[in-house]
Amino acid sequence: MSATGRNLIAAHTEVRAEIARTDSKTALLLAFVGAVLAGTWSVARDLPLNWAAIVTGGAGLVLLVGAAGLLLRSVRPNLSGRHGFPLWATLTPEQITAAVASDLAADVAGLSRLAVAKFTGLRRAVDLTMTGGALLILAALLTAGGAA
Repeated sequence: MSATGRNLIAAHTEVRAEIARTDSKTALLLAFVGAVLAGTWSVARDLPLNWAAIVTGGAGLVLLVGAAGLLLRSVRPNLSGRHGFPLWATLTPEQITAAVASDLAADVAGLSRLAVAKFTGLRRAVDLTMTGGALLILAALLTAGGAA
């Protein structure tokens, strides 16, 4: 095998590992956001909230729901058939061997674009989660302080 072939295989493996790593982070953050949403609802429904806390907390919850939407979009299966399993499901074993041998560079490029899109969605979701969390903390402080 040539050095180029080994480098392509290494790049392909690295990109697939990055996608798996991003999906793992996304799953953890989605579980965290869900727990924060559920916990906030459980606590807030039993408290006498003032308008400032309601508005601030509501904005925080909206941002958390937006973050959950980004996370779900990031892990949504891509069944367009351009890469991976959906395409391979339509090919014979000989066609799969030929496609993998000849299109490894194209697969690395396609998977790299997919990894960047997933990473970008995860990054935006983290930003929304941090902002939403800060607003929920502010709402809790407004409630505890009794601001009118």
